[in-house]
Amino acid sequence: MDTKIRVGFDISQIAHKGGVATYTKNLADCLLKLSGLEMVYFYSSLRKTYKGKLKNVKSYRLPPTLFEMLFNRWRNVGIEKFIGPLDIFHSSDWTQPKSKAKKVTTYHDVVPFKYPQWSYPKIVAVHKRRLKLVEKEIDAVIVVSESTKKDLLEVSRIPENKITVIYEGPSFTLQGDALEPDKIKKFKEKYNLPDKFILAIGGIGERRNLERAKEATRGLNLVIAGVTLPWLSMEELGLLYHSARVLLYPSLYEGFGIPILDAFSTGTPVITSNVSSMPEVGGNAAIYVNPQSVEDIKEKLNTVLSDEKLRQDLIKKGFERVKGFSWEKAAKETAAVYRRLLE
Repeated sequence: MDTKIRVGFDISQIAHKGGVATYTKNLADCLLKLSGLEMVYFYSSLRKTYKGKLKNVKSYRLPPTLFEMLFNRWRNVGIEKFIGPLDIFHSSDWTQPKSKAKKVTTYHDVVPFKYPQWSYPKIVAVHKRRLKLVEKEIDAVIVVSESTKKDLLEVSRIPENKITVIYEGPSFTLQGDALEPDKIKKFKEKYNLPDKFILAIGGIGERRNLERAKEATRGLNLVIAGVTLPWLSMEELGLLYHSARVLLYPSLYEGFGIPILDAFSTGTPVITSNVSSMPEVGGNAAIYVNPQSVEDIKEKLNTVLSDEKLRQDLIKKGFERVKGFSWEKAAKETAAVYRRLLE
């Protein structure tokens, strides 16, 4: 197509923390740079005003629960009422508004359907309601891994030919000056971090398997991002990964697993689970454990901490592995999905 495709993109998830917010922010930034698209962004949050650098953001200070009712239940107004006429509308994972445009959405995981005990009942109810609308109306679904595609096919009636796998990228790219020893020293002093520590990632419910991680690291220094430390800026998060001896990520389930790429990009060895999407992301650059076995986690952890040759090999493989993942690549592949719908 010679004319630009006008794309509406829901970036409301930026108001929150976590992997979906990372996806939304990075993909939105990169889509804006593509010459064939005219982007318009929809943002709604009651408590957090939009303070990013995206152009053409239509911002509304209303609670997400109101938009959920408006878009998923009442459905008496389309997204065009808020952001104007569109060729494509790319919805978030929370609402599925009516639209005259071709409709695209992204599924990051199927936790509310496969493991509802890890989510709040209200969140499960919203996702179930929204899935029914997606099954009826959606033109294309993007999933972030082959594992998530398999899971989505199991829990939904979405046809396989409507699903496209597009991998995510790392949360950040550390510049050379960010790795200066003095900067790292000041960062560790600021948060009173031990000289040598194991990094784990916090989360809601049991999914991140933190109890087994704590048991496997008894007697060692374990730092849990978002639990023993507050949520950090992207720059400080990069310094945290770089300062760690190893990322211990024995999650019971992940739709993708961005922390694996974050560790690779900062030269941190990775120990992660041999289930769901994690081997798909880690490839040959990570050490895998049975997340249900404290003994397996402990044994692999001790091996990585004590074998310097193995550590250096993992760091080298991690740097190579992460080269295959980028938000620029994700944006180009997402734009290709948009174009196919309009052919």
